[in-house]
Amino acid sequence: MHKTILLLKSVFTFSYLNSVKNRYLRWLAKLLMLVVYYVIALHINFLWLFGYMPKLSDVRNPQVAIATEIYTEDSVLLGKFYNENRTPVQFSAISKNAVDALVATEDVRFYQHHGLDLFALAGGIYSTTRGDERGASTITQQLAKNMYNIRKRKNQGLLQHVPFLNTIISKTKEWITSLKLEVFYSKDEILEMYFNTVDFGNNWYGIKVAAQNYFSKQPSQLNLEESATLIGLLKATSSYNPLTNKKRSRDRRNVVLSQMKKYGFISQQVADSVMQLPLKLNRAKNNPGTSDSYLKQLVYRIVKSECESKGLNIFEDGLKIYTTINSHLQLYAQQAVAEQMKKNQKQFDEQWRQQSPWRDDKGNEIKNFAESAIVYTPVYERLSKLYDGNKDSITVALNIKRPMKVFTYTGSKDTMFSYLDSLKYYAKILNTGMMSLNPVNGEIKAYVGGIDYNYFKFDHVWQSKRQAGSTFKPFAYLAAIEDTFSPCTRMNDVPVRIIYEGNQVWEPKNSTGGFTYTSKTLRRALAQSVNSITAQITEDVGWETVVEYAHLLGIRSALDTVPSICLGSSDVNVYEMVCAYAAFANGGKKTDPILVKSIYSNDGSLIQEFKPTFTQVISEENAWLMLYMLQGTLQEPGGTSQALWGYNVFPKGNEIAGKTGTTSNYSDAWYMGITHDLVTGVWVGAPYRSVHFRGASGQGSRLALPIFAKMMEKAYKDSESGVVPGKFVKPNTRIKKEYYCDMEDYDLSMTDSLAMDSLVADSLRIRNYHLFEADSLRDTIPVSGD
Repeated sequence: MHKTILLLKSVFTFSYLNSVKNRYLRWLAKLLMLVVYYVIALHINFLWLFGYMPKLSDVRNPQVAIATEIYTEDSVLLGKFYNENRTPVQFSAISKNAVDALVATEDVRFYQHHGLDLFALAGGIYSTTRGDERGASTITQQLAKNMYNIRKRKNQGLLQHVPFLNTIISKTKEWITSLKLEVFYSKDEILEMYFNTVDFGNNWYGIKVAAQNYFSKQPSQLNLEESATLIGLLKATSSYNPLTNKKRSRDRRNVVLSQMKKYGFISQQVADSVMQLPLKLNRAKNNPGTSDSYLKQLVYRIVKSECESKGLNIFEDGLKIYTTINSHLQLYAQQAVAEQMKKNQKQFDEQWRQQSPWRDDKGNEIKNFAESAIVYTPVYERLSKLYDGNKDSITVALNIKRPMKVFTYTGSKDTMFSYLDSLKYYAKILNTGMMSLNPVNGEIKAYVGGIDYNYFKFDHVWQSKRQAGSTFKPFAYLAAIEDTFSPCTRMNDVPVRIIYEGNQVWEPKNSTGGFTYTSKTLRRALAQSVNSITAQITEDVGWETVVEYAHLLGIRSALDTVPSICLGSSDVNVYEMVCAYAAFANGGKKTDPILVKSIYSNDGSLIQEFKPTFTQVISEENAWLMLYMLQGTLQEPGGTSQALWGYNVFPKGNEIAGKTGTTSNYSDAWYMGITHDLVTGVWVGAPYRSVHFRGASGQGSRLALPIFAKMMEKAYKDSESGVVPGKFVKPNTRIKKEYYCDMEDYDLSMTDSLAMDSLVADSLRIRNYHLFEADSLRDTIPVSGD
């Protein structure tokens, strides 16, 4: 023990070096030993004085945060999850212009040194002593700093809180790490890592993401001036950002070109000609790599728990998520929504003009609507806390005008709005939700959660729940078909009076306001959306049976077990309605669909695969009979889907079935469209139920059906859309029930091809929805300008 102590004492006091006779050699040896001890102390973070130092294992297996990418089934990028938006690229895929520009500007002796450029270091020290600070870091040193975050506070030790020591220690770490990198990697590999890790501003990391976002190009396609612009940006990503400082960015680009000319990478003639060019950017609109979307958020909701259970970081592990979405059909769905919703909004605005559209059930304007509605918003809650509930102070704050950027169909608009102004403005904006599902394979093919995710975060496919109106009627008719009824069963369109729960009375009216007093087949009654016959069916089979079949097919929302349920008086969402209707098109199977098909790691290995599940819940015969009945909405006189005949959606004898839906006061417009390989649901409405159209212009056939039709028109013209014209396939078993019915006399009172299809609700039993409650309170008042 005594000898060990003496040995340690000898080492740390350098007493063993005293035997060296030459004084200069002795002090040089001691200096070298101090350097050795310093390096060892750095590596082991002695007494937590020095902080994190990259180990050999870190250098040999560098861990860089890579964005997770979401793709369609046809490998089109849908979006990314990231903390740092980075997608690696191989060195061979980087333009030589970019490589030359980097070397000429940042480290012209890159190919001559081994991580440290002593000449540049000496020059930098000399320049600093003369008051001219000039960087001497090599490309390898910059890579060490960027890749291992050496200078970040969390990686610093106690001594690095001392200003001068902080610089010395950080530089030493970079020098040592640079030497390690040069040992294990070739020059091209170092350049590849550099280009993939460096920050190009706007949270765009790596040259691939930068090239895509600034110039809509791949790294290999970058020309000389574009390469010089990107390399010039590295000196200061804010000061030389071409999006915000075009003049400074152009000047810095020309500095890079001068360096390239100085060191012989380009000629004087080329440099002079390129320097005269203006700064040109070519930014892609709605770049999926940087923009957010309803689809992206739904994918995250689906994969989040799966990734967490496997210890994966969805924001840094560079996963590849493949969805079932068809990029062509998704585009057509988005285009149809944008086109029709702009038209819907125009009609809505023209109808109300300068009048307020918020109305009670009697059509009277709701006084102090905005003041009452804003109480339910997060803005009011925040102001209430800020002013300790003082209503006068809150009222003043709510009426202060402030700069806001608001949504319009022609782009963002800058304006001065108070919070109350904002609520009134957005209360008048119609929104939509749309989803398309392949009923055969259970894959979601198109998904549009709203008109613009940037302004309306609330997803109107799976988050929003609204009354389904007449799109719910098929569940009542299914209950009847599953009983003893057939499509040819006749019932009379006459007044109905249903007494339930002792003394409750329900007397539904038809949307026309009267009754025809004629006998109709069930197929025609469903086609014309006759409320009185639907109510009689419900009374015969039992409203609890209607609820049972709705749940059986896939409706998960709570449903009121009352007679009016057959007219869609309960709230449901687009997602579950599409799933439920899919059973009619796939032979009676309940479908639990998938949106995410598979997840792969960054190295290409499969992590998880997803498959839909099917459960046989009704017979193939009855499923086909329901399709046949829903085709009646196009084929029967007065069918509510006959507006589809105005669109080019019947190539090669294509068959379509469908159902419109419109709720009381035209608050909600629905359309459910079915083909042999696609089931689509569309909802259109305002954020508040008290805001709606007046009259027939608010029907599902006018607002929602065209969105379905316009998408299908485009899809049938594109062989890559994933959908093709076709007929519904009859089941292999014999159809036992009668379905070819004798035609009745033409009913003159039901000739309007856009027959009204509204819900006459049971006011005694339907939930008393608050007039001021929006689907999404966070949709109402954007916080911009706060």
